[in-house]
Amino acid sequence: MENLVQDTTVQKPKWIRVKLPTGKNYRELRTLVDKYKLNTICQSGSCPNMGECWGEGTATFMILGNICTRSCGFCGVKTGKPLDVNWDEPEKVARSIKLMKIKHAVLTSVDRDDLKDMGSILWGETVNAVRRISPGTTMETLIPDFQGITKHLDRLVDVAPEVISHNMETVKRLTREVRIQAKYERSLEVLRYLKEAGQRRTKTGVMLGLGETKDEVFQTIEDIRNANVDVITLGQYLQPTKKHLPVKKFITPEEFDEFGDFARSLGFRHVESSPLVRSSYHAEKHIH
Repeated sequence: MENLVQDTTVQKPKWIRVKLPTGKNYRELRTLVDKYKLNTICQSGSCPNMGECWGEGTATFMILGNICTRSCGFCGVKTGKPLDVNWDEPEKVARSIKLMKIKHAVLTSVDRDDLKDMGSILWGETVNAVRRISPGTTMETLIPDFQGITKHLDRLVDVAPEVISHNMETVKRLTREVRIQAKYERSLEVLRYLKEAGQRRTKTGVMLGLGETKDEVFQTIEDIRNANVDVITLGQYLQPTKKHLPVKKFITPEEFDEFGDFARSLGFRHVESSPLVRSSYHAEKHIH
């Protein structure tokens, strides 16, 4: 029992400090987002790196609504019955990207297990709309697992975004608790399949501090590399609300360095490993 009480009152260490967003680019983007009511996950997810990314001309947009059919223990997005698909959304997102002069766009979405195609058709249309309306913008698509159904994954491979990303989120032992309707092996299979189907650059992200052991982290990094993934991001889990899973531990910057060095030794093309890293952090660098 003692342990449990301690776990829920873990104090934030000094290295979890967020710089306040500043700079001309950031202020201009902020004005546009407010004026046109543009939907970025940067804001709705209260991302700690918003200022830095927006300053670099990178932003993350969420498609297919903001209500998810899954109820993961770590995620701040609402769960419930999603609204109907808005087929104007690809155009709206693409226009927003052009208006904001975004150089590199990260597109993500809620899970849509309620749809026959799991949202994959709208995903493909959004990538095509961005290509048409803002041809200078490169893209990363951070996709759900589409329940591992390959014909849905093929729709993404066919439109060839520069990067396709799917997050593992946590180690195998904690997957059921952290990502209730997801499966560790299925996510690995999705990443492996994307590469085999011809996707040039694949990527995944893992959150630490949910109670995983060091050995489990090393094993997860190895499993991901064995699925031929090019880019891995490792960051600290932060609890969005009291209803979400508690932080069991704050991983030190030194431990993040150790995990990052291990990942580099396995041959990943890009590794981001530090407390405030989120899956879209430095995304513009991951296309090269």
